[in-house]
Amino acid sequence: MSYLPHHEHHLIQRAGWLRAAVLGANDGIISVTSLVVGMAASGASAQTLFITCVAGLISGATSMAAGEYISVKSQVDIEEADLAVEARELARNPHHELKELTQIYIQRGLTPELAHEVAVQLSEKDALEAHARDEIGINEMTTAKPLQAAGSSALSFSLGALCPMLAILLSPEQWMAQIVMVVGILSLAILGALSSYFAGTSMFRGSARVTVWGLIAMLFAMWIGSLFDVTPL
Repeated sequence: MSYLPHHEHHLIQRAGWLRAAVLGANDGIISVTSLVVGMAASGASAQTLFITCVAGLISGATSMAAGEYISVKSQVDIEEADLAVEARELARNPHHELKELTQIYIQRGLTPELAHEVAVQLSEKDALEAHARDEIGINEMTTAKPLQAAGSSALSFSLGALCPMLAILLSPEQWMAQIVMVVGILSLAILGALSSYFAGTSMFRGSARVTVWGLIAMLFAMWIGSLFDVTPL
């Protein structure tokens, strides 16, 4: 019997890089835009706002990269530790581990006889892989990739932070704060729609969710900035 090749593409494969990219871009837009509008509300000059924006981009991108790497690397360490424990158990008591795998398949709906047969065949092929996937929940589609997450976060944060930077460069000084905020809101709306598109969910809901939270952050930063007065004499 011949089988047709399997061509389905599941969205879960995008989970690693998409999560890091969306988080980075969202943080880049919200944090840097909020930083700029907060400084603008305090009366800072256009030059100060631009320097603030550049500093926010550099510090934010490096912080996101480091944070994502450390976070995801910690997940990798946990996965490797669990695999090491499972490998030791397989070496010490393979019969018990086979029964454990069989019970997992029974709980998923297989008959005891079929569950045992499946467990035996999978264990003969690669027992550790079978236990990693079906007992621990580790598989190649969802496994953590620290460098990929760090790179995605840093790049997407930088791209997100470019939005308020370009708004500063292209805006007249008297309308700079308002234009930066409008650009930030529009950028968040587009980001939310794009992330929902790649995730296969509602673009409208994704866009609205990101935009509302971003707007709240910007308004809060503007209110805090208005409490200070750094207008040059």
